[in-house]
Amino acid sequence: MEVDKVHAKEKPKYGGIKAMPFIIGNETFEKLGTLGTSSNLLVYLTTVFHMKSINATNLVNVFNGTCNFGTLLGAFLCDTYLGRYKTLGIASISSFTGMLFLTLTAAISKLHPLHCGTAENSICLEPTTGQLAFLLCGFGFLVVGASGIRPCNLAFGADQFDPNTESGRRGINSFFNWYYFTFTFAMMISLTVIVYIQSSVSWAIGLAIPTFLMFLSCVFFFVGTKIYVHILPEGSPLTSMVQVLVAAIQKRRLKLPEQPQNTLFNHVSSKSINSELPYTDQFRFLNKASILSPADKTNEDGSAVDPWRLCSIQQVEEVKCVVRVFPIWTAGLIYYVFLVQMQTYVVFQTLQSDRSLYSASKFKIPAASYSVFSMLSLSIWIPIYDRIIVPFLRKITKKEAGITVLQKMGIGLVIAVLTMLVSAVVETRRRDIALRHPTLGIEPRRGGISAMSANWLIPQLALAGLSEAFTIIAQVEFFYKQFPENMRSFAGSFLFCGFALANYMSSLLITIVHKTTRISDTENWLAEDLNKGRLDYFYYLVAALEVLDFGYFLICAKWYKYKGTQNDQNLEVSMDKLQPTKPLV
Repeated sequence: MEVDKVHAKEKPKYGGIKAMPFIIGNETFEKLGTLGTSSNLLVYLTTVFHMKSINATNLVNVFNGTCNFGTLLGAFLCDTYLGRYKTLGIASISSFTGMLFLTLTAAISKLHPLHCGTAENSICLEPTTGQLAFLLCGFGFLVVGASGIRPCNLAFGADQFDPNTESGRRGINSFFNWYYFTFTFAMMISLTVIVYIQSSVSWAIGLAIPTFLMFLSCVFFFVGTKIYVHILPEGSPLTSMVQVLVAAIQKRRLKLPEQPQNTLFNHVSSKSINSELPYTDQFRFLNKASILSPADKTNEDGSAVDPWRLCSIQQVEEVKCVVRVFPIWTAGLIYYVFLVQMQTYVVFQTLQSDRSLYSASKFKIPAASYSVFSMLSLSIWIPIYDRIIVPFLRKITKKEAGITVLQKMGIGLVIAVLTMLVSAVVETRRRDIALRHPTLGIEPRRGGISAMSANWLIPQLALAGLSEAFTIIAQVEFFYKQFPENMRSFAGSFLFCGFALANYMSSLLITIVHKTTRISDTENWLAEDLNKGRLDYFYYLVAALEVLDFGYFLICAKWYKYKGTQNDQNLEVSMDKLQPTKPLV
């Protein structure tokens, strides 16, 4: 691994603790900026741009999906051409530019439709083509920014510490702690203070604040340039995977030897940073890429002369690691759809519920701020689980982590089903109260506000946070551990790609339900006025899909073999047992 302005054999000068203030400052302001915009985006589109909820929901889903799916391209460009520093620099500037565009759409009257009245039958003008084009241009810059920042920021911070020293390892652990602290802090501020300013004071001011914070993020990042370690890209790890596929196809007619683990080609480069992996019988077709035929030749160092015809067992097993992950990854797609519903339609539920802080209070909690309860649930549960439950489970299971990452995912999937059932029951109650009792007024362009307190939505949000604490954190750990070491940027993007497909799937599901359950222009399961719709039925539908997804996950988990296990094993392997063939830098 090469280091910018440092020779390959020369030990780099790690920024370590000196770089932390700049990186943590960058992370904090970046999250405050982007979360302060995205957390209330749905409300902004429906109130300022007068979009129907179905159209706004689909646009937000497509936007979020594109941001997440773009991380795959961002990781590829980072690892192959740009490196993390340049990728983060370009992405940060792009995010600032995109947020500046959004701020201008709120601040300049000609860039958004005229405000409509508060009466139920008031006419609201739709945005013009030019206004939509300017808005989508801002979204485009935000997509570029998210595609570069999300797969690279955490890894770039860890690059600043020497993993071969005790102080460096402590520094990495400290950085991770501070990283998640800034995430929690940014979420709290974004979902409360910034959302309140946007909803109750001024959209222009509410968007200008996160834009300025994103500007500060860029300043903090570039000020620390001379302190950072700049890791140069090594080239695309995808090339090795393609070589295995090409070689296996070329040798598809050859037969594997009786003892393949002893006779197949197995040269391991001394420059590799990947862990040595044992031979496995899964996906035996790929093993043919390592058959040493009379036509194959090797160099003096033992490597293949033509890597597109002959690949080592190590290369083949690395490809298998990625292939094995795919079924588990696909099992998470329907789960991500559940998360999308907790981020979109819950907002519409709160808008048509009593959002008063307490019965006699005139202060109303912003609709988007209710998501903070999901985050609080996650934040409270993590230390309890880590400090109390894991040590208890460790005594029973004799496993270092208490339970395996796949078991954690399964628990989260079960909680997700329970969450959707609770959500459906609460929505039924909210709707019944709105139809059978006097309403508290009219929500513009929607309908009557139910007398049910929006606090009844807190249990489902708390359960959603608990589900995330199991499934999402387990998936991050799973992808990080099960991918080859030189593909960890891609591993990070895998989670976001799942989010991306889930947003598209959610938009498709909403569109299908909207059309198939339509009774009239204003009545269907997902009607603009939730009191005329049956959102509870939609929640039951998502719960049923989650049950099917859980069954599919159990099959995949039973079949899965953890990286580094032999054919007769299916135990989770600790990372300290998989040593790289070459120390990192």
